[in-house]
Amino acid sequence: MSSTHPEVPGEPTKTGTAFLETATATIQSFAPINQIHQHLCAFHFYSYDMTRQVEAHHYCAHQNEEMRQCLIYDSPDADARLIGLEYVISEPLFLTLPDDEKRLWHSHEYEVKSGLLFMPGVPGSIERQDMEKLAKTYGKVFHFWQVDRRDNLPLGIPQVMMAFTRDGQIYEDLVKGVENRYGISVAKERENRAYISGPTHGIHPLANGGAKGLKTELREDMTPLTHLHHQYFKLLSTVESGSHRSSGGIGRSSEIRQIRMLDVSSTMSSSRGRRKFRSSGGIGH
Repeated sequence: MSSTHPEVPGEPTKTGTAFLETATATIQSFAPINQIHQHLCAFHFYSYDMTRQVEAHHYCAHQNEEMRQCLIYDSPDADARLIGLEYVISEPLFLTLPDDEKRLWHSHEYEVKSGLLFMPGVPGSIERQDMEKLAKTYGKVFHFWQVDRRDNLPLGIPQVMMAFTRDGQIYEDLVKGVENRYGISVAKERENRAYISGPTHGIHPLANGGAKGLKTELREDMTPLTHLHHQYFKLLSTVESGSHRSSGGIGRSSEIRQIRMLDVSSTMSSSRGRRKFRSSGGIGH
């Protein structure tokens, strides 16, 4: 897959650099990376725009039985781009989250039962043992590198991603692509996983964006700061003015950069004429 994207700008890795990497690799410990134990292939879409769909290769490690964390690449190749990360938690942990936080997490039940989520190269009988657990979990994903628009570097701010929740949402050519490359049948695996059940309490209504699109944007906030704690004033004053500490604290119109989550509508209308969907079902979260 990596060959379909523009090359990362820069000079090729030099022999001296490669030699140094080999030397440090024999000396240093890579304990966090060495905990990675599985490769999951799935698909994500930008929460605010379902027409932008991305194949995502997850390399995951368990923190414990109820949480795992995954590095996400755009392919399984050696030159793959690190495009994001995902945290996966159990249903009991998800239910402890504040309501505003729940909207950032997506369910995995459909991904598992549809066959869209799979472990490349792992026999189905072994794979399904973990799928039984994953179907009951929720995931939170941010992508940093928008490879679908052919960016050759990670540009902009991280974006919230979501997963598919019903038939008719994913592009058929994306599914056929992984079927051909990995020798699998999504339809057959759907049949094999029919017995798997999702979260005990059902999919929470606030999950999957609460049926709304979410987009991260960086904006200037001119909100007066006089209501903030005096110590916070002093801290920000120090940050803005370097070593100089003003006697009056921060002015009423100081600018603070914030990342906000905005509700937007996900739509497929712009792409219906370009690509074929997996089935004739509707589009939505």
